[in-house]
Amino acid sequence: MGGKLVRVGTTYIPVADVEQSSEWYVKNLEAILNYKDKDKAILNFANQSFFLVHSKENERANFIDKYEKECFSITFEVDGFQALEALHHDFKQIGVKVGEIENRGHAGKNFIFYDLDGNQFDVWSELSPAFKGKLI
Repeated sequence: MGGKLVRVGTTYIPVADVEQSSEWYVKNLEAILNYKDKDKAILNFANQSFFLVHSKENERANFIDKYEKECFSITFEVDGFQALEALHHDFKQIGVKVGEIENRGHAGKNFIFYDLDGNQFDVWSELSPAFKGKLI
């Protein structure tokens, strides 16, 4: 797929405590910590760089849609339904807050999980075709 923008390089996530949050991401999402100070942590996981930014109290990356439903702003992908089920099970076992696996009326299935600050993330059982072709 062509276009002017090549990829998403960095995503910024608001957190209350950089130290605690960076430990959570490393432990639960197997993120690689590249840098940390009192204001931010730089992590790599899911083929992307994430900045955990010390933010005001109760600040989140979530948003409210027109139906007053709180929504996630990021969807992570796994390679198939079995991988989705395994990740969902693993997250539950280690105490990550997760929603149920659901069918949203499109290809694949999804579930939502939350970080320490209540930032909501989605996981989808289908890899994007362009990315799937790059897996070895």
